[in-house]
Order: sequence, then structure tokens, then C-alpha cells
Amino acid sequence: MAEFIRVADASEVSDPGKLLVEVEGEVVALFHVEGRFYAIDDVCTHDGGPLVDGELVGYKIACPRHGAKFDIRTGAALSMPAVRPTRAHAVKVDAGGVWVALGSGPGSTPGPNNQAADFRSYTPTNTAAAAEAAPGSSPSAGSPAAALATPPSSGSTAATVGATATGALTGAGTDCVPSEEAVREWLKEVKDPELFVNIVDLGLIYGVTLSPAADAPGKQHVSIDMTMTSPACPAGPQLIADTKRTVGSRESIAAVEVRIVMDPPWTPDRMTDAARDQLGIF
Repeated sequence: MAEFIRVADASEVSDPGKLLVEVEGEVVALFHVEGRFYAIDDVCTHDGGPLVDGELVGYKIACPRHGAKFDIRTGAALSMPAVRPTRAHAVKVDAGGVWVALGSGPGSTPGPNNQAADFRSYTPTNTAAAAEAAPGSSPSAGSPAAALATPPSSGSTAATVGATATGALTGAGTDCVPSEEAVREWLKEVKDPELFVNIVDLGLIYGVTLSPAADAPGKQHVSIDMTMTSPACPAGPQLIADTKRTVGSRESIAAVEVRIVMDPPWTPDRMTDAARDQLGIF
């Protein structure tokens, strides 16, 4: 088990309150709520934002960048756009000081006066916070390796049916001129590798423009304005590549341009009801 390191005087942190501390070279967010202290990594698992700068309400801390919430007792991700927990640390109060043991969170065995005793009695199924955390709290759900998108085949039947259902031309042949609606249907085949939701329902597509390709008669050039959930989104390169491959695989398309737009910035409000249902957000 990691060694406990004194990080602050107990009197330094108001109740409720928070403090940024350093433990063995690592940055940790320390919280004081209802007489007990808690510590988690000062890192939002969505885009690396500093959690200690966010708003603390009860046992929830909100990332100031995109509003993802975490449980300060366990590090569990409670809301979009975060889907992975941040690391929790054991905390004890001794001799007027607050002590932290790195990486000794919910699975630790608390010692004398160890405020991490909360971890032993904290049962997610018995709390309202856990009910909120349940939809996206599994660490494996955020594994990019488990969610690599499978490139669609040219003229996909599923895409054709979807586009036809909306009254849009699929553009499967060179004599067909695809519509913006058809392109958006194709883009639903591209899914975020962390959230498992397509980029259209996530609200990442800001615009689609089609124009005749000068160097390929009968075909179209497609320009797509796309945003990311954060400027440093680690899935960005994969989403761009999958977007180009998915749309560019159609016979009616000559070239695909993807332009990344960060203004206006993405917020969870841009998601469709379908995406919210899939992610368990009500």
C-alpha cells in the first residue's frame, strides 16, 4: 500500500471546500465535505481539465471545461462527456494534518482515523449519486481499443435503407446526386470510440456542403464542418479518418474535406434525444 504523505493542515480547507495539493510529484484535488476529507486526481478523464477549478456541489465536482461531473469519494464519472472514472486516493486526518496515500481509493483498508473509511460503507446502489453514475461508470466502456469503428462497405444496405427512410438519395451510383440528408445518414455509421454514439446524434456535425467535383464529372465534393467535444479530444484523428472513409467510399463522391470548427464550442445540449437515451441521460 502507498505511504501516507501529509499534504495540508486540516484547518486550511473550509467545509465545504477544496484545495490543490501535490503528493509525490502528482497533482491531487483535496476536498472537505461534511467533516470528511476526500482526494482524487485533479484530472477530468474526458479532456484532462483541472477538476479543482470546478464547482463543488455536495459530493460532486464539475469539470469547468465541459461540465463532466465526478464523485469526490470514489472518482466515479457521473455525467457526460466523461465516461471513465478518475483515480481516488485514501485520506486520513492525524495530528491536525491531512494525509493522502496515492492510488489507495475504494479498495484500500483504512487505518486509524483514516477518512477513507467512507469507501468501506459506500455502496453505489444505495445512493442517488450512484444511480446517476451507473450509465457510464464502467472503466472498460471508455477503452478506445474496444470501440474501433468498422469501416462501412460501399453502398451499404443499412445506409441505403436509412437514407431512403428520410426521403434522401443515397448517391450509390454516379448518376445519383446525394443530398445533405443522405450524407448525414452515412455519418451515423461513424461512432465516437469512447461513447459508442454516432457523431451526428452527438451533435458534432455543424454543416455539410456538396458541390460538383471539377475533376470528376458526375461526382460530388463534400465539405463537412465538424467539432470535437474538446480541443484536445484524443479521438479526434480517428473520427476525422472514419468520416472521410465513410463518406468517401460512396461512388458518387469524388473527395471529402473535413474542417474542424471549435466555435461555437460543443456542449451536451447539442446531443439528440436518441443519444441521451443511449447514454442514460434524462
